[in-house]
Formats: sequence, structure tokens, C-alpha cells
Amino acid sequence: MATRPAPSAFANLPASREEFARRLELAREPVEEAAARPPLRRLAGELDVLLEPVRRPFRQIVVVPAAHPQTVMLLPGFATHPIRMRYLARQLERAGHKVKRWGMGFNLGPTQENLAFLEARLEEIHARYGRDVVLVGWSLGGLFARELAKRRPELVAKVVTMGTPFSGNPRANNAWRIYQFVAGHRVDQPPVETVVAEKPPVETVALWSPRDGIVSPRSSRGLAWPGRRG
Repeated sequence: MATRPAPSAFANLPASREEFARRLELAREPVEEAAARPPLRRLAGELDVLLEPVRRPFRQIVVVPAAHPQTVMLLPGFATHPIRMRYLARQLERAGHKVKRWGMGFNLGPTQENLAFLEARLEEIHARYGRDVVLVGWSLGGLFARELAKRRPELVAKVVTMGTPFSGNPRANNAWRIYQFVAGHRVDQPPVETVVAEKPPVETVALWSPRDGIVSPRSSRGLAWPGRRG
């Protein structure tokens, strides 16, 4: 099965002065006081990620072989390229999993075209390896993963999100202004028909950190009740 050509990640960027001005207004919208964003000191702490590649050679990482190897598709975060998840991919492969990229470049927000492409990509991977696919999404990539699982649950084994804002106020983060400028739409009005907070009909696992400087932990952990996993 041949996957359709990947849509250009940069096709959604402003192409005129008028569009640039419209997006600038989106980025300047008033702040909602109800949107409890992480404090700026935590946002500054996110700069520590720049040192992460330097520290890798000095880390002792023990990889346990997977008892049941899976086929995994990785979906990158907002404004990031799949290469940012290459280290994670290598560790998963060391454990015995088969890891595949999402097939597009930078993640600059959802469109009907890139969701259609990802559906076809998911179909291709499922057909090639003959088993359901585990979708692992970082930040905005997790929203793509959840949406794919809603659309094609018969192809998905599990969804794992990492710091993904799928619940609560969509502006409870420190990235919504730049998101609205780059993506060209309000963060609570995506150009696809979906209910972001709706759980996919497959197993979901939400990974989050109370020290996240970008996304409010409340937004990335879902509703709280005993046994909740996503």
C-alpha cells in the first residue's frame, strides 16, 4: 500500500501581509485569568533541554527487553521535527520494538490534509507489520495520536501521550499564543471536527510532570479518579 505524498509542513504559514496581521492579532488576544498556566520560573527551566544531548553520553541507561514487542509510531510535539524523538526511538528499538516515524516533517498544527495523510500512514504501518500500532505522541503530537485513535480504533493498540494538553482550559499553557500565530486558528477552534477532551476507544496512558513549564499538569493528566491512566 503506497502512502500519499506528505503535505508540506510549511504550507500553513502566512503567505501575505494580511494573513500575517491576522495571525498577529490571534497571538495578541487577551489572556483569560481562568487559564492557570505554569509559572514563568518553570518555563525558564525548560531551557535545560538544550543540555540534554550533552548529558546523554554520561548516562547509564538500562533497557529491558520487551516481553511483547510492539509496532510504535512516534508523533512529535508542536514546532518540532521527528529528529527530536530519535533518541526515544533508539531506546524503544533497543528494547525490541519496531519504531516508525509519522511520515511528515515539522508539526505546525492540524489540518484536514495532514490528518488524512496520517490515517493513510497508520493503515500502511498496520498492513506492513500485521498488528495494531501503539501511538506515542509528545505534546501536540499526542492530540494527533488521540484523534487518529478515535478515527481508526481498529488499527490502534494503545495511545501514550507525553505532556499533551487534552483536558481543561486549552489556554492553560505557555505556548498558546505562538501556536495561534503559527497554526492560524484559535487553540480552542481547530480546523477539524473533534472533541479534544473525548477519550479514544482504546487504552490510553497519559505521562505528565508537575514541573512542566509549558503545559499545566491539570491539562495533561485528564480527569482525576482512582485507576485513571489517561
